[in-house]
Amino acid sequence: MMLDCVIVGGGPAGLNAALVLGRARRKVVLFDNNSPRNAVTNESHGFITRDGIKPSEFRKIAHYDIGKYPSVVIRNEKIFDIKKRGTIFNLVTEEGECIQAKKVILATGLKEIHPSVEKLMDYYGKSLFSCPYCDGWELKDRPLIVLSEHPSVFHMVKIVYNWSKNLIICTNGHKVLTLEQKEVLQRKGIKIIEQKIRTLVGENGLLEAVIFEDDQIEKMSGGFVTPEWIQASFFGKSLGCEVNQLGGLITDELGRTNIEGIYAAGDTSVIAPSQVIIAAAQGSRAAIGVNSDLTQEEFN
Repeated sequence: MMLDCVIVGGGPAGLNAALVLGRARRKVVLFDNNSPRNAVTNESHGFITRDGIKPSEFRKIAHYDIGKYPSVVIRNEKIFDIKKRGTIFNLVTEEGECIQAKKVILATGLKEIHPSVEKLMDYYGKSLFSCPYCDGWELKDRPLIVLSEHPSVFHMVKIVYNWSKNLIICTNGHKVLTLEQKEVLQRKGIKIIEQKIRTLVGENGLLEAVIFEDDQIEKMSGGFVTPEWIQASFFGKSLGCEVNQLGGLITDELGRTNIEGIYAAGDTSVIAPSQVIIAAAQGSRAAIGVNSDLTQEEFN
């Protein structure tokens, strides 16, 4: 059977794309290997009517909504390879099954590379987060760490300052701030520690203190980390899709990449800001692009 579209990735972008295409009566299979990046978080925020929802509950509701449309199938499998043959795409699952589709939406998202800090992942998603717009409200007015090994820490701390003025910047042994930036931050009363972190201290995922290699101890009750983001899959690169300076796949206003028939949505194309509601909107946009192009081809 020739599919209208295969969606690779079952996060908010892929799910919303499946919903829109299902309502457009398109034959679609969504492949989801069930390893969402936000699985470490207890709640998702910033999505109207769904503020504070558990990511697992969000997926459950989305699957229920999509289940109303019989032309869409969700498969908990991983796509191993994608090749273009003329105008048709051949996709191979990890089990070796070959599937053909007219269009492909890449919604595989990103992987995070975190600073090398002992026990960091014990707290990530519980009291340390990557997005102040998603989790800043819950940490408001607390003593917070802003941990980063990249120059982007200057922008991040200015954003976090809106939620708490009690901030410490930790660069974990890296010299990433200019003298001018340090002066700006110090005028705001923001402490800067460039010493390498020895370990983090706390219980049940709740940060209590940061211990540095020189034995300095700073009491904290949460904070933000700026990881490095990379594409979670190699499909965009292997297919020849162009990328922007942040590493996202370049798309037009309807999610089309430079490779005809390949569309991108969510964090795969929009690296930042990274929010559930933005990813879902990107999925809707790409689905409309797919349906518009299929319709045009049918009338040619």
